[in-house]
Amino acid sequence: MSSFGLRSWAIRLVSAIFLGGQVVLHLLRAKINQRNTLEQCGLVGPGSLTIALVTAAFVGMVFTIQVAREFLYFGAGGAVGGVLALSLSRELAPVLTAVVIAGRVGSAFAAEIGTMRVTEQIDALLMLKTDPIDYLVIPRIIACGLMLPVLTLLSLVVGLGGGLVVATSLYGIPRSVFLDSVQNFMGVWDLVSCILKAVVFGGLVAVIGCSWGLTTTGGAKGVGQSTTTAVVTSLLAIFIVNFVLSWIMFQGTGNALGSTGG
Repeated sequence: MSSFGLRSWAIRLVSAIFLGGQVVLHLLRAKINQRNTLEQCGLVGPGSLTIALVTAAFVGMVFTIQVAREFLYFGAGGAVGGVLALSLSRELAPVLTAVVIAGRVGSAFAAEIGTMRVTEQIDALLMLKTDPIDYLVIPRIIACGLMLPVLTLLSLVVGLGGGLVVATSLYGIPRSVFLDSVQNFMGVWDLVSCILKAVVFGGLVAVIGCSWGLTTTGGAKGVGQSTTTAVVTSLLAIFIVNFVLSWIMFQGTGNALGSTGG
């Protein structure tokens, strides 16, 4: 990336941070366009359901293949379900679902709003005394914040289902042993952390996509560049914030394995 490109990216990142602050102020004033919000919820949730669940199913199956063969070698086949449940709930389900949403929805936000910017439709909204943040940004942020946790929980269930199929059919692990392991290993906090991460990631994807769209310049070429850069920035933000959240939520010595040995 050239120095000019890096400087431009940094400026747009700062703009995204300021946009996030504006969104918080607007939400505190409870200025929500219900029709746009419901429309965006439909696009983010049901529109992304298939790809998110297919991704989760194959991730659960591949993870089980890698874990089961090693655990069975050491005589710990009964822990396969629990380890899969912890991995999916704490990391894989929220992160991978957010990555899917960033690629599908975040890019769409940047492209749609960017097109509106270069075709002066946003200027027309301002002339009609319609705040673009209330009309365009907040519905998308609410939609991502509400729908991403739902998609993440569904992905968690489907991922566990995929792992269960592989564990029982390929490695001969009894279904009851797999499910008991899931129940013993995974606690309420694991589900809470999964939902919290999904909410944060949803907000990140929406804010970055909308901000990059609002700061688009340069016609059709600028729209394409904004779309690509918005997705890359969203992915970086997801991975970095995920590290910070994981450190805050799970630092120290864990007890999931020890709790099952008594």
